[in-house]
Amino acid sequence: MSCTNVQFAATEAPSHRSYFHVGGHYRDIGQDESQHVMTGQMYVEKLIPIDGVKRPWPLVFIHGAGQTGSNFLNTPDGRKGWASWLLDQGYMIYLLDQTCRGRSSHHLSNGPTITYPAELAEKRWTACRHYHLWPEAALHTQWPGSGRIGDAIFDAYYASTVPSLADPAAEQVLMRTAGACLLDRIGPAILITHSQGGTHGWLWADARPELVKAIVAVEPAGPPFQSTVTKASNAKRFGITDVALVYDPPVAMTPDDERPLQTESYQAANGSTYTLQQEPARKLSNIHSVPVLVETGEASSHAAYDEFTVQFLRQAGVRVEHLKLAEKGIHGNGHLQFLEINNLEIIELLEKWIAKIA
Repeated sequence: MSCTNVQFAATEAPSHRSYFHVGGHYRDIGQDESQHVMTGQMYVEKLIPIDGVKRPWPLVFIHGAGQTGSNFLNTPDGRKGWASWLLDQGYMIYLLDQTCRGRSSHHLSNGPTITYPAELAEKRWTACRHYHLWPEAALHTQWPGSGRIGDAIFDAYYASTVPSLADPAAEQVLMRTAGACLLDRIGPAILITHSQGGTHGWLWADARPELVKAIVAVEPAGPPFQSTVTKASNAKRFGITDVALVYDPPVAMTPDDERPLQTESYQAANGSTYTLQQEPARKLSNIHSVPVLVETGEASSHAAYDEFTVQFLRQAGVRVEHLKLAEKGIHGNGHLQFLEINNLEIIELLEKWIAKIA
């Protein structure tokens, strides 16, 4: 990528900024003598509106796989991002880098990492209309630029991607601990999650239900009991996470390759097979009190299966609404909608739901 191609001036809202780390523990990596390193800590950036906070609850953004908190500040072509727009509305914002990622230091003892290649980003997120991997991909019109390698906007986006832990269960354990530490420190908050970050929203609400005022889950990792990326047969053993959630009645722990929940498969109208709990379904006894909004873009791969995540949550007793952007007249969005051309139209719609809580 030539430096001469990067010509985008970022537009961010003025704010007072500070940062800190939460969680983490020392691990002895020495052989002949003690040599300790810290692992599992999470970087958190705190942004306070320049004119003061005007909303009762702060917003905590939890990014998806391969990303960092910086993706919510502004777009690769220099437009204002979701976090900046919300600062203008008087919200205090917390941005984080997931554990073992970005400014949350990774150590080899945490396990191997994976990096999504640029070609995968093209096919699934930025130029998906050219690859026809799912029917709705043909409707994708909102990515700025061509979405291909060599396009200045795509290159600026892809330069921001980082390695992620390869083991989702290991990552979820670390993030659950760090998230509980963060909520204990800052108090009640509303979570805005995206994609793989959606699993952490469920786990944080499960660990600290009294401190999570609501969850806005933008195309959360799904569908239940499946991974659309790894295709692992034992994915999301607990329905929407790979590690344990609190169910009522409680579930018995099983080997890692078995599901602790009794499940049943169904045929969807689009021909795909999806999995829910067998009835009578166990309830998510901690999360059920937390209001949830699941939001889905028209052209994303999630358009085919987010409804199954919503069904799973409802079956488990969670108060959840499903917002489909196309039904609100917002068309053409893929999975990275917070970076797309109409990103501010979307966050304005989401904020109307948030405002009812906050």
